[in-house]
Amino acid sequence: MELVLGDRYRALEPLGAGGFGRTFLAVDEYIPSRPRCVIKQLFPPKPGTRHAAKAQELFQREAERLDQLGQHPQIPKLLAHFVQNGYPYLIQTYVDGHPLTRELLQAGAFDQEQVCQLLRDLLPVVQFIHDHQVIHRDIKPDNIIRDRHTEMLTLVDFGASKITTAASLGKTGTVIGSAGYSAPEQVAGKATFASDLYSLGVTCIHLMTEVPPVDLYCFVQGRWLWRDCLTQAVSDDFAQIIDRMIEPAISRRYDAASAVLHDLEPALVSLALPYRPPAPLIPFAAAAPALSPWRCIRTLSEHKQAVAAIALNPKSQQFASGSFDGCIKLWDVKTDQSTGTLLGHTEPVVSLVFSPDGQRLISGSLDDTLRVWNMQNGELLRTLTDPSDSVVSRSVAVSPDGQAVVSGSDQHRIRLWHLATGRLVRTLEEPRAVTCVAISPDGRLLASGSSGNTVRLWNLFTGELLKVLEGHSRDVNAIAFSPDGSMLASGSSDHSVRLWNFETRKVQVLNGHHDWVKAIALSPDGTLLASGSSDHTVKLWSLPDGKLCHTLAGHSREVNAIAFTADSQVLISGSRDRTIKLWRR
Repeated sequence: MELVLGDRYRALEPLGAGGFGRTFLAVDEYIPSRPRCVIKQLFPPKPGTRHAAKAQELFQREAERLDQLGQHPQIPKLLAHFVQNGYPYLIQTYVDGHPLTRELLQAGAFDQEQVCQLLRDLLPVVQFIHDHQVIHRDIKPDNIIRDRHTEMLTLVDFGASKITTAASLGKTGTVIGSAGYSAPEQVAGKATFASDLYSLGVTCIHLMTEVPPVDLYCFVQGRWLWRDCLTQAVSDDFAQIIDRMIEPAISRRYDAASAVLHDLEPALVSLALPYRPPAPLIPFAAAAPALSPWRCIRTLSEHKQAVAAIALNPKSQQFASGSFDGCIKLWDVKTDQSTGTLLGHTEPVVSLVFSPDGQRLISGSLDDTLRVWNMQNGELLRTLTDPSDSVVSRSVAVSPDGQAVVSGSDQHRIRLWHLATGRLVRTLEEPRAVTCVAISPDGRLLASGSSGNTVRLWNLFTGELLKVLEGHSRDVNAIAFSPDGSMLASGSSDHSVRLWNFETRKVQVLNGHHDWVKAIALSPDGTLLASGSSDHTVKLWSLPDGKLCHTLAGHSREVNAIAFTADSQVLISGSRDRTIKLWRR
């Protein structure tokens, strides 16, 4: 019998079944593109029993956790949760990939570099759920899925997770988890945040040895024997990090995912990279900022959802903001008043750029269109779209002569469009999803950032790939050229900003943010770099020395967009807290 839920979600094929439920690959028939999704059905064999009641509790808990945490790109998103014909159902996004258990069976033991990359990918996710006071309690290879398109790791199965408070941490709760992966305190019903780090560490030694965890621990000697079972050597520094993750005593174990990441970086220095800058990497520590001359002069709160994009008109006092509410709002910098709203996009507006003459505004949206607007009357001039593919991800750029528009695609493509006619001129292929694009001030270079942790430099006229800049350990979320074109700045999910100097061939690393860097902007006078982050702050760095000058705090959620006015005296920031703030010095 065909399974259709809510006249919307149609099951295509079974994915698996357990003692208390079944899972189906499904399609969402309400969305034109018919995206794949997953149906989870609670199907206890003996309703009304104590075990069935516990299964229903865990099922409800998973729905609540996904609803709470699903905004993270590496956690499935809850689409629906309801009861139909007496059975509870949960609908979540589908990850087209495979668990690490299958990868282990097919490719064999992981080496040190692969495990380092796994930790760099997953520790920020673990920190994210802990920041939301949630303990996963079932981290293991079966619950880590690698996307076959992007290779991104996704943490799944939050049925065992627990939301915690300071009062509940000391209390004995339900014993839950997977044998061999659960920390001793979790087995006793007293899971802590450190319990997840233990499970992740045990996952790592399983992947490196191909030996089940229960066979890696010597109960007679009371110690782990994983080093004796390695098929490939690892460094002592790296081994010590793993040992501290799987330390049975909580007092000697890492207490935060961020602490593991901090210690992991030195262990990664010796790993060979495909490309290294010819000059030495210069780390710039975040010095304590002086008393800031910058102050927030106005907060604008007209958007109904997160603010995703900010753009300044180069020829006037006007700026535009794009939001997840699908609207573009126009503002006057001097009066801080809204001067109009542009409607037409059917999904979030995530990128904006003005033409050099200030006469046109180009907007990019998750509805897979670019729209070109006339700034004299607010009319829509044309819509750029490719019916066969996704058009825009999070960034658009326009050439200095106003002739070309560049857009990045989640489908690994960069498109160059002729602005005046809307004609597609050229398509460039990227190996990973394109997250941001920028064009050099002289119009010769195109830079693209991607989820592959790299920045690529292209010849804008010919489409030739000139260089791949490597060094970031996570997605590159934002890039920007300096006003004189001598330098490129990049911001990443690895919490850092990098300055790539084309003249000296040196790379500066700016550390100071405690979460993803989502936006960067360089002041038109070339003296400041601003970075916006998921840590809710904007940081200002002096150029060219890369020193941290000021931290601007005031937003209550992630800072998604920032831009300077032409005189470099006002900085505008947009946030997931639905506000826009104007900062003046």
